[in-house]
Amino acid sequence: MNDDVQALGEQAERSTSMDHLVRAGMVAYGVVHLLLGWLCVQLALGGPNEDASTDGAFHTLARQPFGRTMVWAVALGMLLLVVWRVVEAGFGHRHEGDQRTRKRVVSIGKAVVYAVIGFTAVKVALGSGSGRSGGWTATVMGWPGGQWLVALAGLGVLAYAATLLRKGWTRAFTDEITARGQAGDLGTAFVRVGQVGHVGKGLSLVLVGLLTVVAGVTHRSGKGGGLDQALQQVLQEPYGAVLIALVGVGLWCFGAWCLVLARHHDR
Repeated sequence: MNDDVQALGEQAERSTSMDHLVRAGMVAYGVVHLLLGWLCVQLALGGPNEDASTDGAFHTLARQPFGRTMVWAVALGMLLLVVWRVVEAGFGHRHEGDQRTRKRVVSIGKAVVYAVIGFTAVKVALGSGSGRSGGWTATVMGWPGGQWLVALAGLGVLAYAATLLRKGWTRAFTDEITARGQAGDLGTAFVRVGQVGHVGKGLSLVLVGLLTVVAGVTHRSGKGGGLDQALQQVLQEPYGAVLIALVGVGLWCFGAWCLVLARHHDR
């Protein structure tokens, strides 16, 4: 029986249907980052003081014509990515050898991230939420040992940011795209966009991670919480608006990279 389940799971993970599922999810993930980039650039240019977070991005989208329908579509796309990563964790990475366990854990971690984004989209689509980021650090600090949990969460964000920066610098992310997607001048442009996107998203998470660690160590929940809080604090610094604009452009590029993956993803 277990062998049958394993065989079915591996067949599903390799199937054409799973390819279509992943491509649809990548489009949704790209839309999220394009919206985040827009909010960052608006913030840098002194535009409306929107919440530069996934929650704020979904509220911005929801205000557009047919906006709630689009938010539901993004939520569905996130669900598809969760399904993919869970199946991948259970039945994928078959030829990774000693790296298989680590990559399975990474797949589960990505599934959790997609699930959080999808849950946020569902809340906005249902009309709940305020449109501003919540103070999750204050909540966690109220728990026993919460201060150190917040600091550890910040270190985890920094570790992921370092991974993105490394992938952007070394172009390791090109393993995810087919040879056809890298061919010619257009393929070269795709790779450049991917580099800028990974570095831009990595920098945004460096800001979040650093401020979250500071919040935990100093026991000041107002210092951490998410991208919006991080950018609001950076905006007060010299050249902060320039840095925020660069992060916004990087997030745009990451969103564009996700759209490229939707067409040329190599699983």
